[in-house]
Amino acid sequence: MGICGSVVSREIHDAEDGKENVLFLQGNNVSNGALVLCSLYSKQGSKGLNQDAAILHQGYGVEDGALCGVFDGHGKNGHVVSKLVCNHLPSLLLTQKSSLSKINAAVADDDSLQNHMDGIDDESMTSKSFHIWKEACISAFKVIDKEIKLQENLDCSCSGTTAVVAIRQGEDLVIANLRDSRAVLGMMTKKGVTAFQLTRDLKPGLPCEAERIKNCNGWVAALNQEPHIQRVWLPHDDTPGLAMSRAFGDFVLKDHGIIAIPEVYYHRLTSDDQFIILATDGVWDVLSNDQVAAIVWAAESEQAAARVMVEAATTAWRKKNPTAKVDDCSVVCLFLQKK
Repeated sequence: MGICGSVVSREIHDAEDGKENVLFLQGNNVSNGALVLCSLYSKQGSKGLNQDAAILHQGYGVEDGALCGVFDGHGKNGHVVSKLVCNHLPSLLLTQKSSLSKINAAVADDDSLQNHMDGIDDESMTSKSFHIWKEACISAFKVIDKEIKLQENLDCSCSGTTAVVAIRQGEDLVIANLRDSRAVLGMMTKKGVTAFQLTRDLKPGLPCEAERIKNCNGWVAALNQEPHIQRVWLPHDDTPGLAMSRAFGDFVLKDHGIIAIPEVYYHRLTSDDQFIILATDGVWDVLSNDQVAAIVWAAESEQAAARVMVEAATTAWRKKNPTAKVDDCSVVCLFLQKK
């Protein structure tokens, strides 16, 4: 059964009725119009326990700000790790951002620097704001990874989670990406709504990722039966075969090139930007960016968009890979304006 997050709830979803996989939070500084412009949905595949988690936090940071995130767990305890990150990363990001802002403000109090800043244009100030958010993301991801390692009675040597998080603060959009859950922007063009990919899929086969892993004595290779999937192995062992180059957890490979440092991106929102989609790779494995954008835009309402997209992905899995086990699929849709 699918798990649909209510867009009017003011509470964290609890474990009743299987809703533990999605988290909807609403701050006090949210306009009524923003309440219906979002949806999130998660559906268990056929591999067993749903290891995905998703969050949508409205009123995050600034008035009508928002944070979206999807987390794809893997390994024996992946479901625990994905929920741990989902629950704690948003507040930690704000804490890190606040600390960095105070440090930068203290530096700016220097008279000579302040005089220089008086002549800075808006673009430079945007760049400064993004730099703070970027450092906050990198710092928060590192802290969360350390906290996971320190958890008692939680073996994450070969378990972990991916993450992609989008933070909207006014017209500024910051995206932090760890592995291949993807963020896509729906933009209005002369040809209609078009998909623009905001992140890149971080997999071991990428030259820059493979080089880092090899420099740390990790080994990148595909199995004979899966030549299209590059995996990471220990230098002198045929384990664990991790099909990703960055992740929270997976500590057996942390000395061999697997990192929890995200790639951080920036986009300045315009009136042409219609919606943001975050989804785990169970969706992107069977649907293209343009297909997903078309499905979301054609949904009967903003509240239904995430569910419709997950159902489309599940159907596509059965058609394209009838003998394969369907992956967990989780989606967050944040509309930037009324359709």
